[in-house]
Amino acid sequence: MHGECEPPGGKLVAADAGVAGGRLARVQVSGDFFPEPGVPGRLSAALTGIPADADAGVITARITAALGGDAVPAGGAAALRRALTRGSGWRDHDWRLVREEPREPALHMALDEVLAREVAAGRRAPTLRIWEWSVPAVVIGSFQSLRNEVDLAEARRLGMTVVRRISGGGAMFIDPASTITYSLYAPGSLVAGMSLAESYRYLDDWVIGTLTEDLGLSAWHEPLNDIASARGKIGGGAQRRLAGGTVLHHVTMAYDIDAGAMTRVLRTGREKLSDKGIPSAVKQVDPLRRQTRLPRAKVIDLLADHFRRRYGLSADTVTGGELLAARDLARAKFASSQWTARVP
Repeated sequence: MHGECEPPGGKLVAADAGVAGGRLARVQVSGDFFPEPGVPGRLSAALTGIPADADAGVITARITAALGGDAVPAGGAAALRRALTRGSGWRDHDWRLVREEPREPALHMALDEVLAREVAAGRRAPTLRIWEWSVPAVVIGSFQSLRNEVDLAEARRLGMTVVRRISGGGAMFIDPASTITYSLYAPGSLVAGMSLAESYRYLDDWVIGTLTEDLGLSAWHEPLNDIASARGKIGGGAQRRLAGGTVLHHVTMAYDIDAGAMTRVLRTGREKLSDKGIPSAVKQVDPLRRQTRLPRAKVIDLLADHFRRRYGLSADTVTGGELLAARDLARAKFASSQWTARVP
């Protein structure tokens, strides 16, 4: 077994091991993040003999015990776990890009589920899908209470469609011309050995690269799932791990914002602003339009171009079969009140 990883903000680490009797043997760890020369040997001794299919928790416990009081820079332990759990890299996959015409909210929810399942089944390559919305919407997380999160009367007055997605996380306020939303449908090996927090940072690192390198912004990942800047939050993400191993990771970023409408529709937004004594949502969310002065379409082009330079990206479309399956699922599930109001 051989694995290498260089996580965002971390250092390159490599691990080599044989397998004998279902356990790791002849483990050798190398890299440039170690605080002192004896650490690689201690790690090798600690990892030798553990089950070859040990999960991230077992590997982490062994690493922690071996290092004792020695500190490992951020990303070092995660890189070791990925190497020993055969984690794949971005360039190990043939990434596809889907950019299509605007879709209604329920169909977007269904496409997320269908495309993630297709990747898990091996019928679709790992994919980046950049959404276009046909109507304004509120999207709530899988476990949120509809009544607690959304002022339904105000949403109806503003002509907003309310839908529920399959991932967790908070509510999203969607104005089609003022929002940038994307989904990644990635194999589980891409985040193998990572904690949930580490996977958020890893999967959004290309976005941070676009914001800092291409747009010149001061931006960073804010645990657990926010993309932040020196002038306020830019976006937030959510994830769902499917039974087939695929990771669905999606993010909504604010290109522009109608702060008044957002706080009238989202109840939790009102509470957060009130609790913090902040008179306007603009103080918390600083959109990309104000920070970049670029058209929304140009920002999206830069995001796709940055992903392509880093990892490779080929143009693709949703197939007829995928779209048919998504339309059926949207009607049966995501457009139904039983699903949307399942947590009242």
